[in-house]
Amino acid sequence: MKKRPTRVLLVLAAAASFVSCGRSKPVLNIYTWADYFKPDIIRRFERENGCRVVIDTFDSNEAMYAKLKAGAAGYDLLTPSSYMVSLMNSQEMLQPLDHGLLPNAAHVDPEYLEIAIDKTMHHSVPYMIVNTGLAYLKSKVADFVPSWSMFDRADLKGRITLLNDMRETIGAGLKSLGYSLNSTDPRELRQAKEVVLRWRARIAKFENEQYKTGIASGEFLLVHSYSGDILQVQRENPDVAFAIPREGTAISVDDLVIPKTAGEVRLAHAFINFLHDPRTAAENTVFLSYLCPNREGYALLPAELRDNPAVFMPPELRARSEIFADLGAANALYVKIWDEIKSAK
Repeated sequence: MKKRPTRVLLVLAAAASFVSCGRSKPVLNIYTWADYFKPDIIRRFERENGCRVVIDTFDSNEAMYAKLKAGAAGYDLLTPSSYMVSLMNSQEMLQPLDHGLLPNAAHVDPEYLEIAIDKTMHHSVPYMIVNTGLAYLKSKVADFVPSWSMFDRADLKGRITLLNDMRETIGAGLKSLGYSLNSTDPRELRQAKEVVLRWRARIAKFENEQYKTGIASGEFLLVHSYSGDILQVQRENPDVAFAIPREGTAISVDDLVIPKTAGEVRLAHAFINFLHDPRTAAENTVFLSYLCPNREGYALLPAELRDNPAVFMPPELRARSEIFADLGAANALYVKIWDEIKSAK
């Protein structure tokens, strides 16, 4: 998941909670993406549980994983993406969850669980869902079609960005060809590489953060983007539109998990349960512009989110979309192709 421009708010919230809760109270140490909880929600949890919440942040799943594998301990709760959760669980880095401490897990949307990797929530509970797609300026991009083929448009050359993300961008190439974004078929991956190399000739750059300000200002006309980012941008510039490609896309999910080394296991369960209270889930969804898959929380969302296909993907598109899977040894194929794409002249 991506950053929100509210880092200062979380720092202030953490400082305030430190003073108000005091050093003697239990501490919940969370390792997560930057700006990933509404500050009011953190403060409310601290008051209700007589604790202090300390947040440390990572900027990629791989960085988080490497830090933990190097021996970092002391964290009670993590929010990795599902494919990384799968890898960590296979390496016995996570604790199984005690569902007796998670009554609000009953609110998790069963339609989401049908496509989830951990369908029984044995070791993870979904936190936020984000859909990848195409953002564009309605007044500048004529004859827009919701398709990955938009990256082939010669008239947009130099005004396009692709995500600087191996799985997302190679996955887009695979989906454009009708293949699974989790393909491990060398022939399909070679074809996807050729597609992305063709797109590379059209783009301004690979970009994960500045595409948001770029599309808002008109510097870029078409960007490979995350739904929550674009919903935030649309508040500033209503000329920005977002579409899910008709070939299908990536559904990214960040999960709530408890590492094997956690010290505050019951408090971590309490926080997971708190986040899936329907009121909290809805409040966090509005703040982040990503979707917490909490069925009872949906009714509490404003109509502009409930009716937005960027948040609630239409069933026919959802059926053609996928969650990233852990590829195991086959991940090396993607690394090789990505290196070749990035180093191409």
